[in-house]
Amino acid sequence: MTTGTPIDVEELRTLFLFEGMTPEQLAEVAAVCEVRAYPAGGTVYRAGEPSVALWVLLDGTLRLVRHADGEEVIVNETDYRGAYAGAVRAFATSAEASAYPTSLHAVTDCRFLRFPADAFAAFVRKWFPMAVHLFDGLYLGIRTTEATVRQREHLAQLGTLSANLAHELNNPAAATVRAAGQLRDRVGHMRRKLGMIASGTLDPAMIARLIVIQERAVEIASKRRDPLTPLQESDLEDEMVDHLEDLGFEYAVDVAPVFVAAGLDTTFFDDVAAEIGDALPSAVAWLGYTLETEALMDEIEDASNRISTLVASIKQYTHLDQAAHQEVDLHPGIDSTLVMLGHKLGEIEVKRDYDTSLPQVPAFAAELNQVWTNLIDNAVDAMKGHGTLTLRTRRDGDHAAVDVADTGHGVPDEVKGRLFEAFVTTKPMGEGSGLGLDNAKRIVEKRHRGTIDYTTSPAGTTFTVRLPLSPAT
Repeated sequence: MTTGTPIDVEELRTLFLFEGMTPEQLAEVAAVCEVRAYPAGGTVYRAGEPSVALWVLLDGTLRLVRHADGEEVIVNETDYRGAYAGAVRAFATSAEASAYPTSLHAVTDCRFLRFPADAFAAFVRKWFPMAVHLFDGLYLGIRTTEATVRQREHLAQLGTLSANLAHELNNPAAATVRAAGQLRDRVGHMRRKLGMIASGTLDPAMIARLIVIQERAVEIASKRRDPLTPLQESDLEDEMVDHLEDLGFEYAVDVAPVFVAAGLDTTFFDDVAAEIGDALPSAVAWLGYTLETEALMDEIEDASNRISTLVASIKQYTHLDQAAHQEVDLHPGIDSTLVMLGHKLGEIEVKRDYDTSLPQVPAFAAELNQVWTNLIDNAVDAMKGHGTLTLRTRRDGDHAAVDVADTGHGVPDEVKGRLFEAFVTTKPMGEGSGLGLDNAKRIVEKRHRGTIDYTTSPAGTTFTVRLPLSPAT
């Protein structure tokens, strides 16, 4: 940096900030300002230092940098003459901070007009007192409005996720309650059978044979089988009913579905009849209770596992018990987002095309899940409940790329160039705030040094997020 030199009034007049001023005003500005030169790579000021001046670019290229979580994010890089930074709101009656929020660097050799903050504030208040109040009100109004809308957006997302969670939890919970009630009834019947055994009316040798048959039936039921079509299942049940009635069992219609679902066939009962003879009706009833009990316990176990899986997905989605920034596998986060939005997917087909060899990515995992939520939610809305959602991961040079593709109607021409701007939305009034993609862009670009873009046509839209595989230096 060179020592400051005075500014010429005529040069001052060529800057758009001062071009409409009177000679008296220009003379007042020139009297308190100075010109300072900085070499390429030089730093004009750093974030956190006292905000002591307004800086206006006279020549060269500047770079404005914001610091976030140990990373430097370029806010602006320009050679536009008259671009300004620093104590922009020094005149404000509600100035929020006395420190620079950003750092200002010279990309090339630069000259800056240095306008001391106290002199700048006094000048604006003296010559433009009404503007001070208008700018104060406008600034606070915009901040308040944006904060309110962003809060509503977050609450709306929370409401959607809560509704999905309630639906996803309700199904297995209801299945557990229903199965537990039926199991109680079956256990009651089993107690009565045990009472018969305890009374001594059944031969101990026969009981031993029945237990062996029971274990054999349970073993068959536990084996994995190909699912039956409704027609195949109906035919097998009819065949089982006819066969059991031929063997002398009166309630075949009640137990045939249980046996077919367990994988037992007519040959199994022929073998049972050959082993126990006249005791077949009691054996069939006992086997029915046994297999129903096993099926109900399997249903309870499956429902409990679904609840556990959902809870695990919630933890994966929020990363509550993990570090904020860490090396993460992108796939569990995408999958947990699908679980969170599962109820909204409806009849949409989900295709996953994951590159399992993709390295882990240095990221704020919970924030990335907000990106996946916004992109998947928009894709689902674009397809209106019907279509194909494709989620693809791949390596793109030194970046990990994630594609979220839908088969919706595409992005309208009138918003294509402004899709990532705040408050721009393609959804009907009241259904979207227009902050989802703005938030996604902020997280991807400013928090992760990545990029987000899209391609669109009447056949659908694909959003692509690219995240660097190497941590920030």
